Amino acid sequence: MKGILVTNSFLVGKKFDDLTLFIMQSAKARGVTLLSLTNSKLIQKLSFPKSASLEFLKNEGIDFVLFWDKDIRLASYLEALGMRVFNSSKAIEVCDDKSLTYIKLCESGIPMPKTTFSPKMFFRPDSFSKDYPEGFVLSLERALPYPIVVKECYGSFGYQVYLAKDREELTKLMADLAPKPLVFQEFIKTTPNGAGGRDLRLHVVGERVVTAMERRSSDDFRANVTNGGKMSPYTPSKEEESIALAACSKLGLDFAGVDLLVNENGEPLICEVNSNAHFVNIFSCTGVNVADFIIDHIAKELS
Repeated sequence: MKGILVTNSFLVGKKFDDLTLFIMQSAKARGVTLLSLTNSKLIQKLSFPKSASLEFLKNEGIDFVLFWDKDIRLASYLEALGMRVFNSSKAIEVCDDKSLTYIKLCESGIPMPKTTFSPKMFFRPDSFSKDYPEGFVLSLERALPYPIVVKECYGSFGYQVYLAKDREELTKLMADLAPKPLVFQEFIKTTPNGAGGRDLRLHVVGERVVTAMERRSSDDFRANVTNGGKMSPYTPSKEEESIALAACSKLGLDFAGVDLLVNENGEPLICEVNSNAHFVNIFSCTGVNVADFIIDHIAKELS
């Protein structure tokens, strides 16, 4: 069995190199050949017309694509060529846009913080009106108490997540971030005194949770390890596993990292679902190599 591992040309650094190495080593250990290509290099090889693309895939003997990127156009084109892509272009697209993730999940009643999103803005206006952000802020205040979590719809590692403590901060954030699409969420208190942050990362492959960790931060409401959060192995409850699996099923994912918040009443809520979740940190935390499970899942799906 032979596949292509697609990564992004413009995401460089040790953590990305380590992730590629993990996947390549897991595939080799399982007798699976992977051709590692960046999205830029693969697009060059899949030159038009379509017949040339098909000839390349046939000559290389490609059976599947492990798509560790968010280049939706490339993933969609590969599917149009008849390739089985893990994860699918649609699943990646819905997870990449946080507003689409929440909209899709709310169809199933999966528990989440109260969430709404900003209106589409084509360009940054020269001046703002009473409708936006002023009028919009008033409507948010009727639905959500302060502090309000503000997230850019596209972002990773917690970098594009903010906390507005009052109207002034919220209005300024909305103006500063325009015209980027945003989501607004209720703040879930995850620690007894409300200081710092805590979340759970569950890695799902196929129809099972293969490993999990708890992340805590003492001085940031975001518990991401990239932002200084500390991690420890975690055994999720049946309810937490059930919510993570239900979210992945609804989003059509073969594998994902599901982030859960646990509120003051002990109830788990979906925070985010990551179609291309990095797993080097969780390996160092738990000793579980998620790549092994992903390669096994692909082999099973194609058998």
